[in-house]
Amino acid sequence: MPDVTMTRRTVLSFGVLTGVMASGYGVMFTVLDDFRERYGISESRLGMIVGIGFVSSFLAQVFLAPVADRGHARRLVYFGLVLNVVGLMLLAFGQVLWVLLAGRFISGVGLGMAFPAIRRIVILGDPDRLGDNLGLLLAADVTGFASGPVLSALLVGTLGLPAPFIVIAAGSIALLPLVGRIHVEESVEQPAARLAFDLLKSAPYVAAVCLGTALFVMIGTFDALWVVMLDDLDAAEWIANLGISIFVIPLIFLGEYGGKLAQRLGPFRVGPIGLLLGAVYMVLYGVLPSALVMLGVGAIHAITDGLTVSSAAVAVGMVTPESRHAGAQGLLGGIQTLCAGAFAVIAGFLYERTGRLSAYLFCAAAMVGLVAASLILIGSRRSMTGGAASATAAVTDPATAVTGHA
Repeated sequence: MPDVTMTRRTVLSFGVLTGVMASGYGVMFTVLDDFRERYGISESRLGMIVGIGFVSSFLAQVFLAPVADRGHARRLVYFGLVLNVVGLMLLAFGQVLWVLLAGRFISGVGLGMAFPAIRRIVILGDPDRLGDNLGLLLAADVTGFASGPVLSALLVGTLGLPAPFIVIAAGSIALLPLVGRIHVEESVEQPAARLAFDLLKSAPYVAAVCLGTALFVMIGTFDALWVVMLDDLDAAEWIANLGISIFVIPLIFLGEYGGKLAQRLGPFRVGPIGLLLGAVYMVLYGVLPSALVMLGVGAIHAITDGLTVSSAAVAVGMVTPESRHAGAQGLLGGIQTLCAGAFAVIAGFLYERTGRLSAYLFCAAAMVGLVAASLILIGSRRSMTGGAASATAAVTDPATAVTGHA
């Protein structure tokens, strides 16, 4: 294992970096209506701007993130940060569709490169605090995303539409020297496979991916239906906005503790409990008649998620050979992104054609099925606990097993 001293200050530095990069993503969602009103971009093309970022992030996480496992983790963080700045500036000053599409695409590539590399550095830097540190990164990611709308509200009205993008880009540039100063001892062990798809031959890894996929099935469905459902119930706009805040806040404050809990009790114990409870909540959203009651359920749901959603990333960190962490985390993120988008489309279709109960029931059934598949695949290892070093000792690198390399 690389000899890396990962201090609390270093982890917090990567958390700040994660939060700043994620905040640009949050800003972009809040100014879509400004793009429509000021530049005459239609709703369907606004959807293209949103969607192309998911596509580019997926491609980067799957095809570029594994480069971090080959001795280039810090370099990927650096270039990912630079690309995100370029994308932000295009979004700030672009007034036509193709420029905005380019900005969102480039920004998505930057995020998809940097985030798995950051996870790799943090996992290997302190394997014994795997859960705490990944939970902290999750909290930073959510905090950054949630700060985007706040920046937009404070800056757009007084300084203009480009202002929040420029502020975040400036903050990102200020962090570039930080990336250069952080010592990262890159692994000398080179993975036999250039991409991470061979990890899907590992039953423990697929079990961890099933947990992560179940989570994003829920997220995709929730994001697609929450506001629309409350609007159809004639709920006040503040209820929908408060509901979103209620879901974000527990993740900010409980993310690190949830990661620690997953490491101490086992991600294949904590994760399934949270996801099965999440499936119950999703069914309740399909039958409850009152928006205020749904808000109450949402508050309980948010606390459950805050304590359990780190489990998938922790599980991947535990069952992945140390030379494959960036590729493994990137493939997980890519699959999650893809499934969230697919289920958002399916949920919208079912909601329109057959009503909200069928949409939420379909989501809940998919979540239960994925949790069951995860538990079957992990088998007797479902009680595994500890840090990355101890957990991965019994896990074979599929690429090494296939090629015969040591």
